[in-house]
Amino acid sequence: MAALSRAEYQLARQLLRPLTIIRTSQPLRCPPLKVRAVILDVYGTLLSSAAGDVGTAAGSAQDEAFAQALKDGGWYQGSDLPAAGRAGLLTEAIRASRQLRQEQGEPYPEVEIRSIWQAVLAELGVALDRPWQEDREIEQGLRLTALSYECRTNPVWPMAGLIPTLEALSSAGLILGILSNAQFYTPLLLEMFLGRSLEEMGFAPQLLLWSHRHGLGKPAPWLFAEMNRRLALLQQISPQQVLYLGNDMRKDMIPANQAGWHGCLFAGDQRSLRLYPGDQKLGSARPELVINELNQLVQILR
Repeated sequence: MAALSRAEYQLARQLLRPLTIIRTSQPLRCPPLKVRAVILDVYGTLLSSAAGDVGTAAGSAQDEAFAQALKDGGWYQGSDLPAAGRAGLLTEAIRASRQLRQEQGEPYPEVEIRSIWQAVLAELGVALDRPWQEDREIEQGLRLTALSYECRTNPVWPMAGLIPTLEALSSAGLILGILSNAQFYTPLLLEMFLGRSLEEMGFAPQLLLWSHRHGLGKPAPWLFAEMNRRLALLQQISPQQVLYLGNDMRKDMIPANQAGWHGCLFAGDQRSLRLYPGDQKLGSARPELVINELNQLVQILR
């Protein structure tokens, strides 16, 4: 996995600051549990998130962030920027892409944000002569643009206790993986905060499932079934030996339960806790475990 470029790293460090956690009143459920693998969500779980999810799913279009992102990507200079009110092009491009996939039969489509930004630039009259996948310079500009917009509209910061919790889980011999809605910058920002690679933190490379790489977002059943397949191949781990930590009842707890996993709801920040009270589809469903600090996960699994 490639790291952030120097320019990307400097941009992220310039824009991101610690986020104040808003505590929840969710009752804890922390019975001891014996598992072999722990699969983790990122936004609202490992990283505190202003939007509570990856920005393409939950962020709102903001004109100033849009203009600055285009400038950071090198597409415009000085005051030569699109007129105000053009940020809606981004959300419309995301909506249209997802709607097309849904009409083709995929209920949980995920976008590739670099392709979205290339389409937005075309709408603005910035014609690129080839797809970003075929031109490193174009891709770098799109990466800076997408990263800038994400950091401005959906800033993230590590949850308290992130590094010691991961170190404790890995030291205990647990198999670690990630299943998260994400874009290319998600694992790179996570590694920036950790100060080392995910593999160095104890994550199995085979157990890193990022939504944008598969064109599917949670709660797509395929993602959870694919993780089960990989767990079985890697260490012959059965679904009953897996715990999944996430902050969303619809996208995390319900599909985890359907995959045969133990579900642990992370209720650590009011901004990202997704309970959906009154949702008839959830019925009386409730998570098996509930924590509000990451280090409580270590206590449960001891």
